[in-house]
Amino acid sequence: MRILRLLLVSMLTLGPCAAHAKFDHSHRTWNELLGRHVVVLEGGKASRVRYAHFQKDRAALQRYLESLSAVKRAEFDGWSKSERLAFLINAYNAFTVELVLRNYPGIASIRDVGNLFTSAWRKRFFTLLGEERHLDAIEHGLIRKPGAFDDPRIHFAVNCASVGCPMLREEAYVATRLDAQLENQTVRFLSDRSRNRYDPGRKVLEVSKIFDWYREDFESGLQGIESREEFFAMHASLLADSAVHRQAIASGAVPIRFLEYDWTLNDAKR
Repeated sequence: MRILRLLLVSMLTLGPCAAHAKFDHSHRTWNELLGRHVVVLEGGKASRVRYAHFQKDRAALQRYLESLSAVKRAEFDGWSKSERLAFLINAYNAFTVELVLRNYPGIASIRDVGNLFTSAWRKRFFTLLGEERHLDAIEHGLIRKPGAFDDPRIHFAVNCASVGCPMLREEAYVATRLDAQLENQTVRFLSDRSRNRYDPGRKVLEVSKIFDWYREDFESGLQGIESREEFFAMHASLLADSAVHRQAIASGAVPIRFLEYDWTLNDAKR
């Protein structure tokens, strides 16, 4: 009886938090995993992932994924906009790593995970906000949902485990620094000459296919920008080295050419 009384007192003292701990908005576990297993290259403009090392840390990754899946929709809806977006970006990236690890090392590209009928991004293999989901459901159904966030910079934050994709950041996204992190990812990606650059010989702006696939997102009105041309004009200093070429981009009259996308797995071993 004495033990039973002690248990009852403990439950009353701890309250509902004992049954359901608050979500860790610092994303500490994911942050530590990224810090250990993401290799930053090209002066911070690109990164590769140590998937073989990630495999050894699978238990920690599973704990983090379980914490994401445990969040209920009502709890999520009560968070700030920045908390919701940071949560979704981290979830997309973490579940992408998990999908790769489920098939590693036998793949050369994340597209090898899919088949003729179901792409890697349409495979339902996790639960989020109370529903069984695939990666496309996070990116297109939640992050890109019109009116939810309307921020094209998310395309520089979500990582598709490919060389052509904007780098997987070496730290977790957090609400308190989210705007600065997204801006930094934008600078990193646009400064990478292998994926975005001005060609002075052809006098064309060569950019990632991301700007072709998601054109409408760069017309959403963020910071008053309503077209890709305006977006590139705003970031002309990142896309070219000479003042003359930057001025040409800033004019908004430079033709745009989309570069071939590299779907090679962003594995540090390669």
